[in-house]
Amino acid sequence: MRNAVTVTTPGERELVLTRVFDAPKGLVFEAFTTPHLLRRWYAPPGWSFDRCEIDLRVGGRWRYVMRKPDGKTVGQYGAYQEIVPGERIVNTESWEDWNPGEIVVTTRFTEQGGRTTFESTILFPSRAVRDQLLQSGMADHAGAVYDQLADLLASRAPASRA
Repeated sequence: MRNAVTVTTPGERELVLTRVFDAPKGLVFEAFTTPHLLRRWYAPPGWSFDRCEIDLRVGGRWRYVMRKPDGKTVGQYGAYQEIVPGERIVNTESWEDWNPGEIVVTTRFTEQGGRTTFESTILFPSRAVRDQLLQSGMADHAGAVYDQLADLLASRAPASRA
Protein backbone atom coordinates (compact mmCIF):
# COMPACT_ATOMS: atom_id res chain seq x y z
CA MET A 1 0.00 0.00 0.00
CA ARG A 2 1.27 3.46 -0.93
CA ASN A 3 2.02 6.08 1.70
CA ALA A 4 0.07 9.04 0.34
CA VAL A 5 1.41 12.55 0.37
CA THR A 6 -0.32 14.85 2.85
CA VAL A 7 -1.10 18.36 1.63
CA THR A 8 -1.90 21.14 4.09
CA THR A 9 -2.29 24.91 3.83
CA PRO A 10 -1.21 26.28 7.24
CA GLY A 11 -1.07 29.92 6.17
CA GLU A 12 -2.37 32.33 3.54
CA ARG A 13 0.47 31.65 1.09
CA GLU A 14 1.85 28.31 2.28
CA LEU A 15 1.46 24.77 1.09
CA VAL A 16 3.09 21.88 2.94
CA LEU A 17 3.70 18.47 1.34
CA THR A 18 4.56 15.64 3.75
CA ARG A 19 5.43 12.03 2.99
CA VAL A 20 7.14 9.25 4.95
CA PHE A 21 9.61 7.03 3.09
CA ASP A 22 10.93 3.65 4.22
CA ALA A 23 14.56 4.69 3.83
CA PRO A 24 17.23 6.51 5.83
CA LYS A 25 17.34 10.27 5.39
CA GLY A 26 20.77 10.22 3.77
CA LEU A 27 19.39 8.09 0.95
CA VAL A 28 16.30 10.30 0.55
CA PHE A 29 18.45 13.46 0.53
CA GLU A 30 20.71 11.88 -2.11
CA ALA A 31 17.69 11.08 -4.31
CA PHE A 32 16.61 14.74 -4.12
CA THR A 33 20.04 16.18 -4.93
CA THR A 34 21.76 13.80 -7.38
CA PRO A 35 20.88 14.33 -11.06
CA HIS A 36 21.03 10.69 -12.21
CA LEU A 37 18.73 9.68 -9.32
CA LEU A 38 16.37 12.64 -9.66
CA ARG A 39 15.86 11.81 -13.34
CA ARG A 40 14.51 8.41 -12.29
CA TRP A 41 11.60 9.68 -10.21
CA TYR A 42 10.88 13.43 -10.42
CA ALA A 43 8.92 13.63 -13.71
CA PRO A 44 5.24 12.63 -13.55
CA PRO A 45 4.39 9.26 -15.12
CA GLY A 46 4.46 9.48 -18.92
CA TRP A 47 6.73 12.53 -18.95
CA SER A 48 10.43 12.50 -19.83
CA PHE A 49 13.14 14.31 -17.90
CA ASP A 50 15.26 16.06 -20.55
CA ARG A 51 17.61 18.17 -18.43
CA CYS A 52 18.71 18.06 -14.80
CA GLU A 53 21.37 20.52 -13.68
CA ILE A 54 22.29 20.86 -9.99
CA ASP A 55 25.02 23.01 -8.46
CA LEU A 56 24.41 21.95 -4.86
CA ARG A 57 25.95 24.79 -2.87
CA VAL A 58 24.60 27.98 -1.33
CA GLY A 59 24.22 30.39 -4.25
CA GLY A 60 24.34 27.48 -6.71
CA ARG A 61 21.63 27.15 -9.29
CA TRP A 62 19.43 24.30 -10.44
CA ARG A 63 17.36 23.74 -13.58
CA TYR A 64 15.05 20.91 -14.66
CA VAL A 65 13.38 20.54 -18.06
CA MET A 66 10.70 17.90 -18.50
CA ARG A 67 8.63 16.97 -21.54
CA LYS A 68 4.93 16.18 -21.33
CA PRO A 69 3.44 13.37 -23.43
CA ASP A 70 2.13 16.02 -25.90
CA GLY A 71 5.73 17.21 -26.48
CA LYS A 72 5.44 20.50 -24.56
CA THR A 73 8.43 21.23 -22.33
CA VAL A 74 8.15 22.47 -18.76
CA GLY A 75 11.21 24.16 -17.27
CA GLN A 76 11.84 24.95 -13.61
CA TYR A 77 14.84 26.72 -12.12
CA GLY A 78 16.08 28.43 -9.00
CA ALA A 79 18.95 28.96 -6.59
CA TYR A 80 19.96 27.33 -3.32
CA GLN A 81 19.75 29.64 -0.29
CA GLU A 82 20.58 27.14 2.45
CA ILE A 83 21.86 23.57 2.48
CA VAL A 84 22.37 21.37 5.52
CA PRO A 85 23.37 17.99 4.03
CA GLY A 86 20.91 15.26 4.90
CA GLU A 87 18.71 17.67 6.88
CA ARG A 88 17.41 20.73 5.03
CA ILE A 89 17.39 22.58 1.72
CA VAL A 90 16.01 26.06 1.09
CA ASN A 91 15.75 27.13 -2.54
CA THR A 92 13.90 29.47 -4.84
CA GLU A 93 11.74 28.12 -7.65
CA SER A 94 10.49 29.69 -10.87
CA TRP A 95 9.10 28.40 -14.17
CA GLU A 96 10.35 29.17 -17.66
CA ASP A 97 6.89 29.43 -19.24
CA TRP A 98 4.93 31.01 -16.36
CA ASN A 99 5.84 33.89 -14.06
CA PRO A 100 3.70 33.92 -10.91
CA GLY A 101 6.58 35.43 -8.92
CA GLU A 102 9.35 33.70 -7.03
CA ILE A 103 8.50 30.80 -4.77
CA VAL A 104 10.62 29.74 -1.78
CA VAL A 105 10.75 26.04 -0.90
CA THR A 106 12.03 24.74 2.45
CA THR A 107 12.55 20.98 2.47
CA ARG A 108 13.29 19.06 5.66
CA PHE A 109 14.32 15.44 6.10
CA THR A 110 13.90 13.84 9.54
CA GLU A 111 14.55 10.20 10.34
CA GLN A 112 13.07 7.98 12.99
CA GLY A 113 13.56 4.23 13.12
CA GLY A 114 15.06 4.09 9.62
CA ARG A 115 12.09 5.91 8.07
CA THR A 116 12.36 9.44 6.74
CA THR A 117 9.72 12.12 6.89
CA PHE A 118 10.03 14.51 3.98
CA GLU A 119 8.35 17.88 4.55
CA SER A 120 8.35 20.57 1.89
CA THR A 121 6.98 23.99 2.83
CA ILE A 122 6.28 26.07 -0.26
CA LEU A 123 5.84 29.82 0.21
CA PHE A 124 4.01 31.36 -2.74
CA PRO A 125 3.98 35.07 -3.63
CA SER A 126 0.20 35.15 -3.10
CA ARG A 127 -2.72 33.01 -2.01
CA ALA A 128 -4.08 33.16 -5.57
CA VAL A 129 -0.92 31.52 -6.97
CA ARG A 130 -0.99 28.83 -4.28
CA ASP A 131 -4.65 28.10 -4.95
CA GLN A 132 -4.10 28.02 -8.71
CA LEU A 133 -1.43 25.33 -8.32
CA LEU A 134 -3.61 23.33 -5.94
CA GLN A 135 -6.49 23.45 -8.45
CA SER A 136 -4.15 22.33 -11.26
CA GLY A 137 -3.76 18.88 -9.68
CA MET A 138 -0.38 19.52 -8.08
CA ALA A 139 -1.18 17.20 -5.16
CA ASP A 140 -2.00 14.30 -7.50
CA HIS A 141 1.22 14.85 -9.47
CA ALA A 142 3.20 15.01 -6.22
CA GLY A 143 1.66 11.74 -5.03
CA ALA A 144 2.59 10.00 -8.28
CA VAL A 145 6.20 11.21 -8.31
CA TYR A 146 6.68 10.38 -4.63
CA ASP A 147 5.43 6.85 -5.35
CA GLN A 148 8.17 6.65 -8.01
CA LEU A 149 10.67 7.92 -5.44
CA ALA A 150 9.52 5.25 -2.96
CA ASP A 151 10.17 2.60 -5.63
CA LEU A 152 13.64 4.00 -6.31
CA LEU A 153 14.47 4.10 -2.59
CA ALA A 154 13.29 0.50 -2.16
CA SER A 155 15.65 -0.57 -4.95
CA ARG A 156 18.59 1.24 -3.31
CA ALA A 157 17.89 0.46 0.35
CA PRO A 158 20.25 -1.81 2.27
CA ALA A 159 19.08 -5.33 3.06
CA SER A 160 16.43 -5.64 5.76
CA ARG A 161 17.56 -4.72 9.26
CA ALA A 162 15.38 -7.44 10.79
